[in-house]
Amino acid sequence: MLPTTAAALAVLAALLAWPVPALLGRARWPRRDPLVALICWQAVGLAGGLSIIGALLVHGLAPWGHSLSGAGRALLTGDPARDPVRGDHWVTLTLAAVLAAELLGVLALSWVRTARTRRRHRELLELVVQPSAAAPDARLLEHPAPVAFCIPGARPLLVLSSGMVAELDDRQLAAVVAHERAHLAEHHHLYLLPFLAWEAALPVLPAAARAHTAVRELVEMRADDRALASLGGPDPRRTLAEAIVVAAGGGGGVADGALAVGGSALGARVRRLLDPPAPLPAAARLAALLAPGLLLLVPTALLLAPSLL
Repeated sequence: MLPTTAAALAVLAALLAWPVPALLGRARWPRRDPLVALICWQAVGLAGGLSIIGALLVHGLAPWGHSLSGAGRALLTGDPARDPVRGDHWVTLTLAAVLAAELLGVLALSWVRTARTRRRHRELLELVVQPSAAAPDARLLEHPAPVAFCIPGARPLLVLSSGMVAELDDRQLAAVVAHERAHLAEHHHLYLLPFLAWEAALPVLPAAARAHTAVRELVEMRADDRALASLGGPDPRRTLAEAIVVAAGGGGGVADGALAVGGSALGARVRRLLDPPAPLPAAARLAALLAPGLLLLVPTALLLAPSLL
């Protein structure tokens, strides 16, 4: 039973390592609903990691039993293997342990490094910023370039440069503040962290870089959508688009771990604001929301099914 399970998991891992991220990265529908697309990307990453580690682990444990739990228990308790143990079984067990440790370790290390960078950047900024009249939760940084960004965390910081305040009118400035507030309210840095770790752990995998880039674009589009929902005025889309273009002209010099209004996919975001795509139909949105759950269910079922038979 376990060899069949290992083969099925290996096929699923291969699909989630390249074709599925490639298709999702090229698809046009994510721009119609960035939040649903972000959920799908999280499921692809989790299911991919579970599949590849599961395939290695199941193959390595196959000589000790016909189910993952039974074989693992037999190995840990020192029971003799039912079938001959070859070198490839020990290799795959070692690879499973190394890969799991690397992915979890890089994730933890990325969290610690990013948190440390944010904390250092926040401490430096707090020495030079002052309250901003643009918004009660914003701070003003004396800098000629138009820059706006937020630093998430336990003590979030929303920063506007004096150059940004000088170049934008009141409506545009309100759009920038609303965009940054959206990043903080929805904790977009947590969407990005697993893909930052995935890219760092598997730099030779093209899908890792593609996924990280796609998720960065989607969190910016999602923040744009949240900002639009809170804006008034005659043409909030154009107002936000103009503010984004101004922010991008400021050079985008923000620290690692910060989220800036002039961030990823400038051209795509401006086009999306000025010529908004039609929302996903209700049936398509429901299907897209069900897909991540099903995707996570498949490797989980493959790993647990032998124990239940």
